[in-house]
Amino acid sequence: MQISSRFTIATHMLIIIALEGKKTKVTSDFLAASVGVNPVIIRKTLSQLKNAELISVARGTGGTEILKDLQDISLFDVYQAVECLGKSGKLFSFHDNPNPNCPVGANIHEVLDQKLLDIQEAMENQLRQTSLAQVVADAEARIAK
Repeated sequence: MQISSRFTIATHMLIIIALEGKKTKVTSDFLAASVGVNPVIIRKTLSQLKNAELISVARGTGGTEILKDLQDISLFDVYQAVECLGKSGKLFSFHDNPNPNCPVGANIHEVLDQKLLDIQEAMENQLRQTSLAQVVADAEARIAK
């Protein structure tokens, strides 16, 4: 199992908007060309970022801008905007029917549940500690090389 690419797509998009938005109109086609996905995926992600009040999107003529200071947007904010953890809010899902007659199956939740919650919490805390400003600065530095 792998975490979906929605988070990295959204982060890629926000970096482009931050770097190019002042110089050029950043449209879904422009973003799709850089990300390498269908513009429909870009538009869905733009909608999620807009609903999270991270960006504004101009209708008709197009164009996107970031609404907050980059330092005030964490990667956790981006993750929350686009990742659908479902009603459980859990990153890891469990198989539905562990066998209660099996010693492992009967105890698997007690063995893993807290560990998986701790892992999710650690990951989310790392995302909270990284700002979009840091990621944009890293991208600018790599591009300049």
